[in-house]
Order: sequence, then C-alpha cells, then structure tokens
Amino acid sequence: MHSILTFFNDHIQMIYIVILSIFLGIEVIGRVPSVLHTPLMSGANAIHGVVIIGAIIVTGKAQSDNYFALILGFLAVVLGTLNVVGGFVVTDRMLEMFKSKKKSPK
Repeated sequence: MHSILTFFNDHIQMIYIVILSIFLGIEVIGRVPSVLHTPLMSGANAIHGVVIIGAIIVTGKAQSDNYFALILGFLAVVLGTLNVVGGFVVTDRMLEMFKSKKKSPK
C-alpha cells in the first residue's frame, strides 16, 4: 500500500494530465454529431496502430521483473489491436452501405 501511495506522490502531475485528457476527450466526442461519428471514429481507430507500435516498444524495453509494466504493456497491445480491428470492421460495414445492390434475375 505504501508503494502505491509513493507512486501517486511521485507521478501526480502525470495523473492530473491523464484525468484532464479523459474529460477533454469525453467533451470533444460528445459534441460530434451522430452523422459524423462513425466515419471519424473508424478513421481514428485505424490511426490507433501507432499506439500498438508504441506499446510493443515500451513493453520490450521494460525490465523483466517489472510485472506492472509488462502487464500494462500487454493490455495496451491487446486493447489497441481490438480498437484497430474494430475500426476497420466499422469502415468496411460503412462502405458496404454505399455499394449498389445487384438485382437478382427472375
């Protein structure tokens, strides 16, 4: 318990930045009209691949006895991959809506 409190004391500025960025992200996404939400989010999720590469690099540089960093890096890679795949699935479904339907011969 003492180590957790020490961590929070040492990294209080970074914790404030993360909390403020969460609130800012919620406000920005909340103000996007629903018509634009799907194309914007699918494009943003495709760009999320940069986060995956960063998570792989950070996880690779973590010390082998630092389990917190390894677990956090693994979760970042898994969740980032899910986000990218989801973005491509949404984009594919969105593009399918614009394709003309073939008429079946009777």
